[in-house]
This record gives sequence, C-alpha cells and structure tokens, in this order.
Amino acid sequence: MARFPVSDHCDGERFFNPHAPAGRSFADVWRWMRTRERTPWPASLPPPRTHPPPPARVDPGAAAVTFIGHSTFLIRTRSMALITDSVFTAHAGPFGRLGPPRVRPPAIALRDLPRVDLVLVSHNHYDHLQRSSLRAFGDAAIVTALGVGRHLPPPQSDPVVSAFRRKMSAFRRNVFELDWWQDVRVGDATVTAVPAQHFSARTPWDRNATLWCGFVVQADGVTIYFAGDTGYMPQFAEIGRRFPSIDVALLPIGAYEPRWFMTPIHMNPDDAVRAHVDLRPRVSVGMHFGTFQLTDEGIDDPVRALDRARVGHAIAPEAFRVLDFGETAIFAAAVEEHP
Repeated sequence: MARFPVSDHCDGERFFNPHAPAGRSFADVWRWMRTRERTPWPASLPPPRTHPPPPARVDPGAAAVTFIGHSTFLIRTRSMALITDSVFTAHAGPFGRLGPPRVRPPAIALRDLPRVDLVLVSHNHYDHLQRSSLRAFGDAAIVTALGVGRHLPPPQSDPVVSAFRRKMSAFRRNVFELDWWQDVRVGDATVTAVPAQHFSARTPWDRNATLWCGFVVQADGVTIYFAGDTGYMPQFAEIGRRFPSIDVALLPIGAYEPRWFMTPIHMNPDDAVRAHVDLRPRVSVGMHFGTFQLTDEGIDDPVRALDRARVGHAIAPEAFRVLDFGETAIFAAAVEEHP
C-alpha cells in the first residue's frame, strides 16, 4: 500500500469522506441489483446536431466551454486549452471495451481537438479515466488527485518504459498529484484540488486507495470550478468562501437513482442546485448525464428534474444551464456570447 499524509480524509493508506461513507458495501450493491427498477435507455442516439466549432482564441477574462459528453469539457482561455475527465471510449469500463456502453458519440472526436495544454483527472473510475483517451494528449500536463498517477499512461515521447515504471507517477514529470486544497502552477494557470464526496476503485481490491477531488482553475482572469463526481457536501460552502469569484461551475446532475443508494456519492439535480447556491458562481453548467447509463433514471430525467429544481429554489434558467452536446458557450466577467 502507498503511504499518504494522514488527514481528515485519509488514514495514511485509504481515503474516506469526512461527512459520508466512501462508497457502498457489497451488501448494498447486491440489494440494489436485486431491487432496481431501471428506466430503459435507447441503445444509441445519432450524433449531436452541428454546432459551431470551439473558437481558436478567446479574450482575457473569458472562457469558452464546450460540452463533449458526460464529464468531458474542452475549455479554452486566452493562453491555454484544457480538458476535463477525458473519456472518448465506446464503453465506461476496463480497456474502454467493457462496462456501460456509450449511447451518444463524443460531440468532438479526439482527432478534431486542438492541442491541449492541461488535462484534469478527478478520480480513477472508468467513466472519468481511460488510458487510451489520455494517450491522445501526448505530453500535456495532467493534474489529478493523490495516487491516481499510477493509472495514467506514460508520455508518448518515452521510448521504452518498464511495467514497474508505468505505475510510478513520479516517472512522468508533468503529472501533478494533489491533496485537497493543494495547488500547482501550470503555464499561466493555478490549479487547486478541492474536496469532493465520492470514492475510488478500478478493481475489487483497490477500493479508496486513491483520492477523488474537484478542481478550481484560475487562468487569464477567469475562475472555473469542475466538481468531478460528488454527492452534496458541506464543503461546497467552504469552496465558495475560498474562491468567492467563480465564473463557471461545472456540476454533475445525473447518475442519482435510487436515492437510498446514490445520495452519498452522486448529486441529483436538486442537490446540484443547492451546491450552486452554496458556491455562488456567476453561472453553473450541468454535466454527468445522457451518455452512459450508470444508474436507474431515464436518459432525459436529469434535465427535466433540473428545470423543476431551479423553480423550487428560485434560480433563473440562465444561472444554471445545460449545454447541448457539442455546444460552446463563452463566459466572461460581465457578458456571455455564443460563437
């Protein structure tokens, strides 16, 4: 077992949530499998309707945010392009060939992406970390949570890397593993890992052996919060206090049914709106829906439920948005434009 700093979310070897269990027991999983009432999804959907391509440049103090699918966004600021939890595989499982199938293709193919300078990886679940997808970004800097570096591919420029070295995150010089509230400078951006309420596992034997997190990126006069995977948690208010000028918050709204099982680890749309209220961003954007059927709600349920949650909390539609697959929105300090 790797050794990590002892903290309010780590005992030195395993990580945990300060305010909730880190995942569910095998008995809970068995109960869910026996009693689940799964709303059918279509086997596949056509490619998204055509949207203008992401802009090649943006002005200082603005960010162009493009929704590719699930938790994958392409984000461009004045000086850099970054991507979140990049998964372009046909399945959200081992090797990208097993596990839940993708029902919508990525809104932008890997080959059509611009050069990416920074990759954020929030945790090691297969719907957020696929080695084959990450290889496409060559020597881009990768910022992730403690321990996750062992799951990342080596840079393409390394000619021969032994199996042992592939597991050593330190071998890849441009991988930065952060604990909650730690930060790193990448180019003109400061990236801070912030708390999330979730769990980690790639196999039945490595449960919670690596950390999970969200990120706050401050670059070129704009502040972007990417929540990763998370249940509703008290730390949202703390993130809002520490970063009082979040311009865009990317918040998960899907994979939430049944609530008795998913509440500690996945927000539903009402939870996401509560998180929005705690964070106080200028605008929030929904994610983690409509791509892989991971839980029991219908494919369109998260968007409908978000409409109801906004009404219930008196949040204006433009304050918490859902982008179409492939859609880009440009968020600036005072105005918002579409390319």
